[in-house]
Amino acid sequence: MIKLGVNIDHIATIRQARKEGFPSLIEAAAVCEKAGADGITIHLREDRRHIQDSDVYGLRKSIKTKLNLEMSASEEIVKIAIDVKPDFVCMVPEKRQELTTEGGLDVKASKERLANIVARLKKAGIVVSMFIDADTNQVLSCSEIEADAVELHTGKYAKFFKENGADSVEFKAEMERISKTSNEVVKKGLLLNAGHGLDYTNAGQICKIPCMNEFNIGFSIIAKAVFTGLETAVRDMKELINED
Repeated sequence: MIKLGVNIDHIATIRQARKEGFPSLIEAAAVCEKAGADGITIHLREDRRHIQDSDVYGLRKSIKTKLNLEMSASEEIVKIAIDVKPDFVCMVPEKRQELTTEGGLDVKASKERLANIVARLKKAGIVVSMFIDADTNQVLSCSEIEADAVELHTGKYAKFFKENGADSVEFKAEMERISKTSNEVVKKGLLLNAGHGLDYTNAGQICKIPCMNEFNIGFSIIAKAVFTGLETAVRDMKELINED
């Protein structure tokens, strides 16, 4: 079965809009776990636009599944991760101006620096993943710095599905690129995860990739929850990604 990590950043976005103490991320995580989520994902951004330091520490204590912390290579955030000791971290690129993470991390261009961070995180007992575009050269670099896992950025996959359709040349080419990269991830002995832009209409195709371990999905689940409730939204996604 493909695991589902539910990203609850947008619960924090709602809270931060009014700087109130609600909705509670602790309660949201509990609902997601009750609905079958295999883990909870949060992104502690340098600008703290949604998730706050206290959320990270609070969730570490409260959740019963696994905590996945998305993070930049900022020394401040690295120190927090080592202190909190989430089950997983996913290293991502980060720009202050972006609405959401745009593209994958260029591991190849920063191997020495990232190798040092990976070693420190692993020494603290944390499983380390790299958020990359579907590129076999980036997979090789992830292996060289001794990362444990790769999360493929599926933004283009989602874009081509929405704009061109599943039968389009563009979408099929992107699927081929993801498939080729996924094979390389598995050959290198890394865990294969994916995420970004996945929703209830487009997730079906990528589920067919062999050896897929986990999807991390946030916005589409939280958006659906406005109408169906969070528990139903999570349960529906978990069932969708594991349909026969």
